[in-house]
Amino acid sequence: MLLINCPHCGPRDETEFHAGGEAHIVRPEKPAELSDAAWADYLFMRKNTKGWFAERWVHAAGCRRWFNVERHTVTHEIRRIYPIGDSSGDDIA
Repeated sequence: MLLINCPHCGPRDETEFHAGGEAHIVRPEKPAELSDAAWADYLFMRKNTKGWFAERWVHAAGCRRWFNVERHTVTHEIRRIYPIGDSSGDDIA
């Protein structure tokens, strides 16, 4: 089991959270102008990193707020947790 330090509620069991995919995905500025292939690439193509990876998580059974987690995909070690919109993040994990 992982112990995830929710930045709003404190340490909680991983069963209270849901992963929401890769963090820092920027929405296209003019989506109506994208080709079908480019739109599909934006919607479905994500990195499949082995190692440190930035993900979005939500505290679904708690405060229901979203935040980013930098987690190792092999060991599941959490290196840091930081607010949505902050790409640098404070090391609070």
